[in-house]
Parts: sequence; C-alpha cells; structure tokens
Amino acid sequence: MSSEPHNDSFVVFDHVQKSYDGETLVVKDLNLRIGKGEFLTMLGPSGSGKTTCLMMLAGFETATHGEITLDNQPINRVPPHKRGIGMVFQNYALFPHMTVGENLAFPLEVRGMGRDEREAKIARALDMVQMGKFANRRPAQLSGGQQQRIALARALVFDAKLVLMDEPLGALDKQLREHMQFEIKHLHESLGITVVYVTHDQGEALTMSDRVAVFNDGVIQQLAAPAELYEAPQNSFVAQFIGENNKLSGIIEEIADGRARVRLATGETIDATPVNVREKGQKTLVSIRPERVEVKPEALPPGTQTIEAEVLEFIYMGDIFRTRLRVAGSDEFVIKSRNAQGQRQLRPGEKIRIGWAPQDARALDPL
Repeated sequence: MSSEPHNDSFVVFDHVQKSYDGETLVVKDLNLRIGKGEFLTMLGPSGSGKTTCLMMLAGFETATHGEITLDNQPINRVPPHKRGIGMVFQNYALFPHMTVGENLAFPLEVRGMGRDEREAKIARALDMVQMGKFANRRPAQLSGGQQQRIALARALVFDAKLVLMDEPLGALDKQLREHMQFEIKHLHESLGITVVYVTHDQGEALTMSDRVAVFNDGVIQQLAAPAELYEAPQNSFVAQFIGENNKLSGIIEEIADGRARVRLATGETIDATPVNVREKGQKTLVSIRPERVEVKPEALPPGTQTIEAEVLEFIYMGDIFRTRLRVAGSDEFVIKSRNAQGQRQLRPGEKIRIGWAPQDARALDPL
C-alpha cells in the first residue's frame, strides 16, 4: 500500500501546527490525509506530537495554525460534542456510578435521542463487543478487558463517523492486549468505520493498521503500510523504532547503479541499498534485520554478503534461537534463527561467518 489513503480523504490536516508557549512547536506543519474507512495509527515515542494531533482532531486542543477538516467540513471552531467523533481512552473514562447501559445512554441523551431509539442502539452496540448481558452491571463489577469493551461500545453507540483511540490497550496485560487488538481490527473491518489510533507500541501498530504515521519531534518521519515501514524504512529513526534492527557504522566509499559500497569501522566493505545517503565520504548506518541474517551463508543465493562474527551470547527461546555477535566492532549485532531440525546451537567464543542478501542491507543517514 502506498503512502496515500485508500479512499477519498475523510480527515485532512492542512499545514497544521501546535505550540503551547508561542515559541516551541510540538506539531510542525502537519499535512495528512486519512481515507474513509481507513485504520491509521499515529506511532511514536512520548513527546513526539502524536497525541497532540489526536487531541486537536477531537477538539480538546486547538491548532495554532492550519486547518483540520472532517468529511469536507472545517472543524477547527466546532466544539468536541458537535463533531460526531467517538473517543476511547486508556483509562476507559466510564462513569463509575452508572450502569453499563447508563454509560452508553449518556452520549445518546446528550444528542436528544428518544428512549426507544436509545435502547435499540445500546443493545446493538453491546452486541458488537459481545457484552449484551452486562447492561445492568457497574464498571467496578467488570474486568479491565470488559471495561475496555464497554468504552469501545460507547464510542460506537451513536454511529460516530470517526473513532479516535488514545493508547486504549495500554492498561491491559499482554495476552488480553493482543486479543483486543484483533477484536478492534475485526470490528473496524466489519463496520467500515474510520479509526485514528495512537500508540507507542510498534507491534500494535503493525498488527492493526492500514497505514502507520511514525512521529518524532513533531514531524511525520514516514507514512506507509506496515510492511513497507518494516521492510523499507526511509531513515535511521524509523529503522530503529520499528522492529529490532542491527546497525553498523561506516563511510560511503562509492555509490553507483543503486548500490552503495560501505567501509565499516574495522575496514571490511559491504554493499547496501543507499537511502538518504548520496555521496562518497558520507557517514552512514547500515541497517539489517536480525531475521534476514543467515548463519549458513552458503544457503543464500550468489551475491550474498558475508562477514566474520564472534558469538557472544546464545539464547534458546523455544521457537527461535537468539544469538548476539561481535560484528565489525559492534557487540550488539543480533540474529534470530528458527528452531528447525538440524539447526545447531552456537557456543560463546565461536568464530563463524554470517551472511545476508545485499538488498536486505540499507545504508541510512547516521543517527
């Protein structure tokens, strides 16, 4: 999938900026188009600007500059309760003194909906999240996962055009969080709703999203489908932030025909695909994913890049072996090998040769 939305632009950020003190921009000239029915995740570390963008879209923050439109209507000056947007927060934000049914009724009452219509919509929303039997319980009588389902149902109950989710699964344990990821994704697909999701969890973003916008320092570093982000990061920040990644420092010796020749710190030279490096003498970080490195280079096709390595640590993890190596002066080079029949366990201190296909190495800008 390309960096363009898969449908007509439903949400548009047009040259949007945000400053809290009039000097420092926490969001810098954001231009972003989100397609109708798309699941877009804003991903980044704390302070990167992703939550501020979500809060401006929700109406809880005001853009310092630029315009935000929803379904072709400018919304900068529209109050939050009139935007028709559903919200799901990490802390659920359920009213503890109300039953589940009353929590869901609240946004419908605010919109002046009659009792019969309210009850029909509440029943439908609870069924969507498989909580139809819990209408008379209070939040304190529910587990964390059940409360999150209710929070999701409340965001869906008034047929919101857009649902915003701010770290909605952060308070759940790992197993339940992974289960809820698939539940939310299945709901998105079955209902065709537009979802803008904020998280700092890269695995969550890759699992759930149509596209991911990777934020850092108030700027989108890359906007792409999950597979493209992982396989073809456009700079060192994205490469390091998305998935585990090996990096080798070096100097560009030559660039020609879409290949870069890189001299590493210990003198070896390797080939890599140049990304954000353009000329001889430039510093670079060569990025290689751990699962793309082969302990038996002879198993790879002709043209395989090989290099000597020393085993520092070998960890048995059940389905995979994780091996830490010393490679070209780096003691943090990791490979992941599938625990397959005939795959031998390596010993610390052992000298081996490792290899990878040239296209799996990317010469990126130095951090």
